[in-house]
Amino acid sequence: MTENEGFDELYGSTREDLVRQLYALTGDVGTARDLVQEAFIRAWARWDKVGGYDRPEAWVRKVAYRLAVDGWRRDRRTVLRADVATAPRPGPGEGELLAALLELPKREREAIVLHHIAGLSVEETAAELKAPVGTVKSWLFRGREHLACLLGDSGVETTKGVVAGG
Repeated sequence: MTENEGFDELYGSTREDLVRQLYALTGDVGTARDLVQEAFIRAWARWDKVGGYDRPEAWVRKVAYRLAVDGWRRDRRTVLRADVATAPRPGPGEGELLAALLELPKREREAIVLHHIAGLSVEETAAELKAPVGTVKSWLFRGREHLACLLGDSGVETTKGVVAGG
């Protein structure tokens, strides 16, 4: 077994999805790429441990997310806006979804991104956001309702399909 076995595969298979998730969270594709890159650098430095996890991509995503949150804490004046045209290879309808996500209140957007895009359970999302499960369920409900209004009659089912990547 080589020292980096599995890392290259993880990087190649998850990087773009992670960038898309962080883009949806931050509203800036450059920032998203930087956060994901930093998270992968940290994973590489600890690959002997991280590579043994059941879901090393979850560790990388969590690190990237925390880096984003730390950035918000350092600069509370950050305005989350996006140039949808700069999104990393958006799929059909994804540009509209990303633009709509950026219209949501921060906590709703975070919950939607972690639960529907990153694929965390409600309980995992609550732990990540350090919020009660009931509160996260409320954020998810309101976020989906807001997305349905922003995206028109196609509503929640369309957003779930696009968000989940299928």
